[in-house]
Amino acid sequence: MSSDDIKVIAPNLNRRLSGVTATVISLVPLQAKRIGITATGVALPEGLPFTPLWKLPFLKRRLRVWHARRNNEMLLGILLRSLGLMRLRLVFTSSSPRKRGGLTRWMTSKMDAIVATTPVNAEVMPGDPVVIPHGVNTDIFTPAASDVYATGDQKLIGCFGRVRQMKGTHHFVDAMCTLLPGNPNFTAIIMGRITPDNTAYGEDMKQSIKAAGLEDRILFKDELPVTEMPRAYNALSLYVAPSLLEGFGLTPLEALSCTVPVVATDVGAFRDFVTQDCGEIVPKDDPAALTTAIGAMLHRDLSAMGQAGRARVKAEFGLEREADALVTVYRQLLSDI
Repeated sequence: MSSDDIKVIAPNLNRRLSGVTATVISLVPLQAKRIGITATGVALPEGLPFTPLWKLPFLKRRLRVWHARRNNEMLLGILLRSLGLMRLRLVFTSSSPRKRGGLTRWMTSKMDAIVATTPVNAEVMPGDPVVIPHGVNTDIFTPAASDVYATGDQKLIGCFGRVRQMKGTHHFVDAMCTLLPGNPNFTAIIMGRITPDNTAYGEDMKQSIKAAGLEDRILFKDELPVTEMPRAYNALSLYVAPSLLEGFGLTPLEALSCTVPVVATDVGAFRDFVTQDCGEIVPKDDPAALTTAIGAMLHRDLSAMGQAGRARVKAEFGLEREADALVTVYRQLLSDI
């Protein structure tokens, strides 16, 4: 793509795998079919339309959209514009249900448009945000055979994402310690990064697993690259999202798209797509309710529930919808001169 064709810039300024990074990686190729868009920043795979950060101020001077999804990305967009290095219209996507601090409020006041992923997000943001739910690429997150964990004939129950208190990983471990002894054909997979500040948290859970004698059936696995995530979901029979707080929460949607039913807590947007035909919603921070729901699911027709979940995702939460809605926002900003 010629630099003259670039109308939108999607920065990613976090080296760690996160839902935000996954969103950029998924959306940009689809949006590139509709509008001139380039990603920039770090930790982005080959194949994306990409422009190095250092080149941005040297692009031909014309109006472009800068779509930030993190505070540091907002700040960089504000600096590029205020220093006269680029002509930009600034967009910020909010996925947090929490009210923002002073610096964030100041930065959002500089935005030309704000996108919220749920009505709850919109309520805590200034102005009049447009609500655009996240979607999932059902052509990538699609059912397929997978032996990525090499666990033989065992059926797998997965819990993916950063291993930390607010993700509720400890509730998942407690549920597995209760349920697995009576369900010998199931094994649990915990996949995600344990950062140094959560080392003690992770060790406490491993000690609980050891005390239950389940070291060979509750397995901690390293984080996989974004491109390998469909294989991770496709290895599962059931996905569990025990979070205590989420802005949106994309992993259950990805699991459902791979025909994996879900048990999730009532946070973020989980209730919007986890329905009775494809899973269960339980109160957050309620380990007894989580354990009961998972236990009941192990005796249901998980295959049929997974099929119902994928049908729901394709009908209402396809990534094409999110891409189209965002491109509409971009074009409005570029035409409003």
